[in-house]
Amino acid sequence: MVETGDFTVFPKRWGAEFVRAGDVRFRIWAPDHTRLSLRLSGEDTPMSRDEDGWFELLASGVEAGAPYAFVLPDGLMVPDPASRAQEGDVHGPSLLVDPTAYRWTNANWRGRPWTEAVVYELHIGTFTEEGTFAAAIERLPHLAGLGVTAIELMPIGQFSGNRGWGYDGVLPYAPHNAYGHPDDLKRLVDTAHQLNLMVLLDVVYNHFGPDGNYLPAYASAFFDEARHTPWGAAIAYGKQPVRQFFIDNALYWLDEFNFDGLRLDAIDQIKDDRQPELLIELARAARETLPGRHIHLVTEDNRNVAYLHERSQGQASQYTAEWNDDFHNAAHCLLTGERDGYYEDFADDSLAKLARCMTEGFAYQGEPSPHADGNARGEPSAHLPTTAFIDFLQNHDQVGNRATGERLSLLVESRQLEVMTTILLLSPHIPMLFMGEEWDETRPFLFFTDYHGDLADAVRDGRRREFAKFPAFQAEDSREAIPDPNAMSTFASSKIDWSAMERSSGKVRLELIRALLETRRQHIVPLLEDGVASPGTVIEAQAGMLAVDWSLNNAVLRIRANLGDRPGRCAGARGSVIFSSGEIDLAAVPDELAPWHAVVALERS
Repeated sequence: MVETGDFTVFPKRWGAEFVRAGDVRFRIWAPDHTRLSLRLSGEDTPMSRDEDGWFELLASGVEAGAPYAFVLPDGLMVPDPASRAQEGDVHGPSLLVDPTAYRWTNANWRGRPWTEAVVYELHIGTFTEEGTFAAAIERLPHLAGLGVTAIELMPIGQFSGNRGWGYDGVLPYAPHNAYGHPDDLKRLVDTAHQLNLMVLLDVVYNHFGPDGNYLPAYASAFFDEARHTPWGAAIAYGKQPVRQFFIDNALYWLDEFNFDGLRLDAIDQIKDDRQPELLIELARAARETLPGRHIHLVTEDNRNVAYLHERSQGQASQYTAEWNDDFHNAAHCLLTGERDGYYEDFADDSLAKLARCMTEGFAYQGEPSPHADGNARGEPSAHLPTTAFIDFLQNHDQVGNRATGERLSLLVESRQLEVMTTILLLSPHIPMLFMGEEWDETRPFLFFTDYHGDLADAVRDGRRREFAKFPAFQAEDSREAIPDPNAMSTFASSKIDWSAMERSSGKVRLELIRALLETRRQHIVPLLEDGVASPGTVIEAQAGMLAVDWSLNNAVLRIRANLGDRPGRCAGARGSVIFSSGEIDLAAVPDELAPWHAVVALERS
């Protein structure tokens, strides 16, 4: 942080920054041009250029709220790529924001240890009927009372239109204005901290969206045309201005908005040849810039790599944890029997793969992947602590990437879901819930966008073609039934139904989640040591039985579960029962379990 007179500002290299009251420095990297102007409150002023392509201008007599933009030599007006807020959509002027205007009530918040994390993923636009930061604040006490300790916001960087998942953002510094003002977001974070809730933010550093990205018009070197991602040209991370754009963005959210951590989307597409690589440099910058705070950096990465999550002296020196898709996929195959798409990797020996995930982290640690045409996938992961893995049964991808967005509550029986939820929330991994999961939400979470014209047609038709390879959607009429992402009804039907938790089934499910999370808080969390490797052991059991043990901090945690439709036996487990699914109250772990029943026990040394 830099203190300058009345202002304490984050020193971004890109964008508009107050240097003192009334004086603002505007800066943009536009190496494709020799001339550039700043349009500030309707007046154009030439900017000075250095030899590296940076344009800069110091303006005086400027107040927060003033609209501004950059004007290219051909007259094209473009928003600030590091805009803190937009006057309207992504094609219009940016707004000057005073980052010190908000007065924090919890300025001394330092966060919570990662061992205490119970993550709850939510999408601001569909979490409430209003779909705003302000409305989400009203629901935070519910989450704190449930036992959640961290909320994770899906991406909020400004994207085209009013509604979307957020992964097609083009202005990654600007909170999406359909959700509210930047100060509304700060109030959300501040209120969460008041309730002892951490707040994580999902950020997208692997691509820009298809509408409103003006960087190619003035900084073509920002992209590497020789390499492509699933979403278009790759980003040239080796260029220092590009690198700084993303490192500054991470620091901006962590510092200026007081977020407790970030979840980096699809980092397997973030590739550069510099050493240290961008991902490592970013993690180091975050930890060195913000000492004394609990900063949690989470990755999503289908490669199953372990090197980013190594611990140093008991601490996460780079990344804290990884979304563990393997756990989800194995559990989903067990519950549903599905085997299309990437589920083909988990359709055989699903139970064994689930057990390996629980005891060693990843199911695939270098074995050939059928879905990847037999290529090896993954690295050994058993040496990492259990807290390096975030497990889940549902999330935005795993629900929303289904053709009709069905949740597990519509796919499996409640007793099956109860057993798998017990395993999820009482294992020593970090658990994550998806919004509405706590009351078995039945409304779908669909893929939705707000595009128009040819782009809207391309997105709708492309999504329907994507499902043509699935047996259920090979007929044209079945594909036509897949909801149009651009229809308002698709977005509206994805809003969770808060009244459902007042129904009898919702109350039962809520009570289960509260009981499980309270059991976790009392019995599991005290055993977790983030820097300590604690691989589990798979115990021999009958077919359909899951039996795993972990030695944790002078205690042994045991999970025994029958995931079949017949009674099953497994090796007896010593210790006290801390949770039993169903209505059976057990004093000791039985040798035989009824169908779809789980028991969790703890034996202390």
